[in-house]
Amino acid sequence: QVTLVESGGGLVQAGGSLRLSCVAAVRTFRAYTMGWFRQAPGKEREFVATISWSGGRSYYADSVKGRFTISRDNAKDTVYLQMNSLKPEDTAVYYCVAGPRGGTTASTYDHWGQGTQVTVSS
Repeated sequence: QVTLVESGGGLVQAGGSLRLSCVAAVRTFRAYTMGWFRQAPGKEREFVATISWSGGRSYYADSVKGRFTISRDNAKDTVYLQMNSLKPEDTAVYYCVAGPRGGTTASTYDHWGQGTQVTVSS
């Protein structure tokens, strides 16, 4: 069983940076792939990034490549999303996710956080 809690969202100007954090309360020995999705009002939920349980492999949506970096600290049960060169189109609620394997679709993840709002002004 896993409970996920996101933090670090807020208001930032275009071109600025934010770092999101997600703390996972892990209750089993199951190894999880971690990731981030986002959803803006009136739009579909979209994949952002994912990282393997060891941190050795990661994958990004084309829209954030070169700007966002996902990482994890297993000793702290925490996954991060460093967001640089933010654009107004990055504005969304960002969700931390966990699942038994990686993927770019929401159905591949078993556990979801409540989300944290990121707003980028122009």
